[in-house]
Amino acid sequence: MHDADIDRLFGTDGSLGHAVGGYRPRQSQTEMAKAIAQAIAEQKTLIAEAGTGTGKTFAYLVPALLWGGKVIVSTGTKNLQDQLYLRDIPTVRKALGAPVSVALLKGRANYVCHFHLERTLQNGRLTSRDDVGHLREISRFMKTTASGDKAELSKVPETALIWNLVTSTRDTCLGAECQFYQDCFVMKARKEAQQADVVVVNHHLFFADVALKDTGVAELLPSANTIIFDEAHQLPDTATLFFGETISTSQVLELCRDVLAEGLSHARDGADWANVVLQVERAARDLRLAFPQDVVRLAVNQIAPSSVFFPALEKLKEELQRMIATLETQAERAETIEQCRVRAIELSTRLAAWNVKGDDRRAAEDAQERVLWVEAFSSSLQLHQTPLSIAPIFSKQREGASRAWIFTSATLAVKNDFNHYTSQMGLQDELAQSWPSPFDYQRQGLLYVPTNLPQPNSPDYTDAVIDAALPVIEAAGGRTFLLCTTIRAVNRAAERLRAEFEKRKLPFPLFVQGEAGRTELLDRFRAAGNAVLIGSQSFWEGVDVRGEALSVVIIDKLPFAPPDDPVLAARISALEKKGLNGFMHHQLPEAIINLKQGAGRLIRDETDRGVLMICDPRLISKPYGKRIWQSLPPFKRTRELTAVKDFLENNHAVLQESRMAAVEES
Repeated sequence: MHDADIDRLFGTDGSLGHAVGGYRPRQSQTEMAKAIAQAIAEQKTLIAEAGTGTGKTFAYLVPALLWGGKVIVSTGTKNLQDQLYLRDIPTVRKALGAPVSVALLKGRANYVCHFHLERTLQNGRLTSRDDVGHLREISRFMKTTASGDKAELSKVPETALIWNLVTSTRDTCLGAECQFYQDCFVMKARKEAQQADVVVVNHHLFFADVALKDTGVAELLPSANTIIFDEAHQLPDTATLFFGETISTSQVLELCRDVLAEGLSHARDGADWANVVLQVERAARDLRLAFPQDVVRLAVNQIAPSSVFFPALEKLKEELQRMIATLETQAERAETIEQCRVRAIELSTRLAAWNVKGDDRRAAEDAQERVLWVEAFSSSLQLHQTPLSIAPIFSKQREGASRAWIFTSATLAVKNDFNHYTSQMGLQDELAQSWPSPFDYQRQGLLYVPTNLPQPNSPDYTDAVIDAALPVIEAAGGRTFLLCTTIRAVNRAAERLRAEFEKRKLPFPLFVQGEAGRTELLDRFRAAGNAVLIGSQSFWEGVDVRGEALSVVIIDKLPFAPPDDPVLAARISALEKKGLNGFMHHQLPEAIINLKQGAGRLIRDETDRGVLMICDPRLISKPYGKRIWQSLPPFKRTRELTAVKDFLENNHAVLQESRMAAVEES
């Protein structure tokens, strides 16, 4: 495998050019592919940042399919996973004539479970009329599907509650004991993954399986030569989530629901099931009520020692033990009761491990490495245990057989400095490279920071943002994403824009996150052609709207993490103990990488043009502001509204011209 092979493949007359419509060689893409091919050949680690438009998917797929051996590709979301599996890999495989087999593997919650479907059909424990219709669709789907993957059944929304009743969890799977084991979709998908050359997974599944030693990815790892993480900027958060642990009162209540159902079905005379369950349920609810507020996030050392929380936690542990004792006497009467017993013991063990008393010295030392905190929602309480740093844990996962590890994304560095990312992931001494976007940002984009905005913490800040945004939205003829850092800002902005559009008779459709699913909102936005979409975090990344439908991206404020986050507070204090500055070494680079993601929504190809409007005055007034805008693509910059209007007018004229030219050509 030589650089010349890659030059040929990615060249004007190469096999990719023939297979992909509108393909143009890009130097960044070819260079990136060479670096990845080399890392694969030498079984090394490479951290590869590639600006938007580089074509990083093809840059890693070509070497992976030709020289990668057994490859695991992990991506950020299930949508991107489907796109790789259904579109990108088949395209590259066909272009290269590469005889590789490919499998798609998702978490078990994505596959309909024969056992739970049957049980739900028999029990009829349905909560709404929708459920009945959805259940009919799922039964019909089961007769024709080869994969059992719920993504294939678009008639039932992904968020429908019925899915919980017809899928299994690690706790509720009967494994080889199950009468449907031979036909199980989860097992089928795992078997295919074991036999395939290329397996497409997502980060959630990768870390869940590796952390829980669940079969699936953990089984695939030993035989993999090459592991590629696309959208790798998401890994620190995903790994933190899965290498930590969460116990929730709703898990306890779910267990109670199942204990009652199974006890009454198989051992009605064995115990006073209603009473056994009631005591545990009451203890779980009392634990939630230890915090009267609606939403709470507190580190365990912020909870007053006199709080009712600690006795309530002890009470829940005691009641769970009582329930386990009852289950033990009846477990042999049914497989499902035995399963409830195992679940109850696991929950009880995890509760016991959550708040270890300080007198156990090793546990106390271990506690230095993890953050214990609670989070309360309206009807449940979660007890979290989060690692202070995933670097040592992830480094351990990477020990053992030598293989290539590729981490790629459009946003991994702060002005070509990868330090923040590599220290989070434990990749300090590994090779990191950056390839610039092929786009001409000076010509295609404009960065606008309006004048006279109040401080971002002032109560009327969102209103000031809307006042500044309205003339820009009007000049662009809609075609705007308004990205907010909080849900509260999303709701206020929606309220204001609705009123203003009506008052000024502006014909722009308004789409707001939460009113429909993300994919549906984006489809409507594209179809409208002159719409305004307001979203929070989930619209900052992985969203691709090309062309004129999106001409302006407005960001309300710099995306610093909320200061009340107990894990963030613990991480900052750990940095400060080492003599580092928590803000400069953690919060700022985090915010910059986040902002680069949001900004990346604007220019999606060589013909795209648009305005990035960042409303936060700190970009100009604070000394760190310069570091932020220097990390963004090299847009032209202005603080004048007239310059923005001129740019958008000119933009419109350019588009009209190219349309006329296209009409004449045809």
